[in-house]
Amino acid sequence: MDFKDKVVLVTGASSGIGRETAIQFAKKGSNVILVARRKQKLEQLDNELKKYNISTLICECDVSDKLQVKKMSKFVLEKFGCIDVLVNNAGFAIYGTVFDLTIEEIESQMATNYFGMIYCTKNFLPSMLEKKSGHIVNVASVAASIGLPGIASYCASKFAMLGFSEGLKHELKGTGVGITVVSPIMVRTNFFDDPSFKKMPKFSLSLSDRTVAKVILRAANSSRLEIIVPSIVREAVWLKNTFPYLINPILGKAFKKLNSKTKN
Repeated sequence: MDFKDKVVLVTGASSGIGRETAIQFAKKGSNVILVARRKQKLEQLDNELKKYNISTLICECDVSDKLQVKKMSKFVLEKFGCIDVLVNNAGFAIYGTVFDLTIEEIESQMATNYFGMIYCTKNFLPSMLEKKSGHIVNVASVAASIGLPGIASYCASKFAMLGFSEGLKHELKGTGVGITVVSPIMVRTNFFDDPSFKKMPKFSLSLSDRTVAKVILRAANSSRLEIIVPSIVREAVWLKNTFPYLINPILGKAFKKLNSKTKN
């Protein structure tokens, strides 16, 4: 797909990966729909995108609210008729053990990370199928394949996203509509600004939001189900899935050691 003059919708566009993804698509000449809860941040990004001489549309929307998503999608489709690329990027995590987190905190992560993706997909997929073209990019995480202590509820939402995407990919075969999941390791964004992450062990390996955004553009033209970033991490996922009885104890010991250092 040549992205010039295509219509791209990005959720969670106010910061981090979503913001950089919108910029990268704009550089390619795409018309970009910016979706997030923070209107002021979207307006700042909208002003920045004007230099690319493209059409933009700001949609203040909480994707965890299905009625807001329905209203937003109706507005978008009335203006553009259809979209060519849907990037389901909106998401967040709260760090803490299952014991310590409240049910509401666990539910809120699933509501945004998983059901937000469902609501957007359900509202925009019909027009893609009618046009027989389009691509859905779901931004997950390596945590979609490896359950990690401290972010179990976040992992659950991303496991669900990957499973849903795989099932939908089979359903979309032959329709002209594609779906690809982008699963990065830790990314240097304000994702970790939540106070709960002060307790999280620090890792030296991380990616820039620009690196992930460029992979998202590649994913929008890909026939693959999942792109793990960086690709070398795919080997770790393969090992974990193939030899769980060997890898899971190693992971458990490593994280226990990191957590003990954090507490000391």
